[in-house]
Amino acid sequence: MRRFSVDDEQPPARARRRRRVRRWIRLFLFGGIALAFVAALGFVSFADGLPRNETRVASPADGIVVLTGGASRIVDALELLAAGRGKRLLISGVNPSTTPDELTRVNPEFERLLECCIDLGHEATNTIGNAVETGRWVREKNFRSIIVVTSGWHMPRALIEIENELPDVTLVPYPVVSERMREDPWWSDAPTVRLLLIEYVKYLASFIRVRFDHIAVAGGARPSRS
Repeated sequence: MRRFSVDDEQPPARARRRRRVRRWIRLFLFGGIALAFVAALGFVSFADGLPRNETRVASPADGIVVLTGGASRIVDALELLAAGRGKRLLISGVNPSTTPDELTRVNPEFERLLECCIDLGHEATNTIGNAVETGRWVREKNFRSIIVVTSGWHMPRALIEIENELPDVTLVPYPVVSERMREDPWWSDAPTVRLLLIEYVKYLASFIRVRFDHIAVAGGARPSRS
């Protein structure tokens, strides 16, 4: 009868280990390819879903909030206020050194509105800060509906953050669309693709963080903000 030694078992054992390693490598490769494919489809869906034309506000809301980041956003929000689409306007994320007088000099046609019906928020430095600032203002004014004014590509993330702060308030989006997005397909311009890709990653991060916040609240834990 033949006696098996330890050396007899080593080659089959090494072969099995190599097969397992190759199997895991294939799984990781296939998983990475599938994840990249899903992410690419998600990005295309996100970019294609962005507005290419500004929408009309069908009915007035209690208030209007504009998130700073582009001069045309503020002008559009002022025009909505002048048209009676809201009772008051919050300009969120204003530079701390900016005063109402400076805004009046830049927009003299809206001087009356700037004197009576506009509040400046100086604390927000990012979208989460905009949402917190907006939430505080809306609760202080006891508003039940607001028009949100920001750029079209920024609107999805802004709505996620503001809705997280104000789940019981009706949000009416008013996206400001740039001429570049209005005239040319987004994929035809490399800077536009880069801008939308960065915004898509930020949007996903906000979406995931807010969902985890909701799970934490449902589980009795207090969500933390970065």
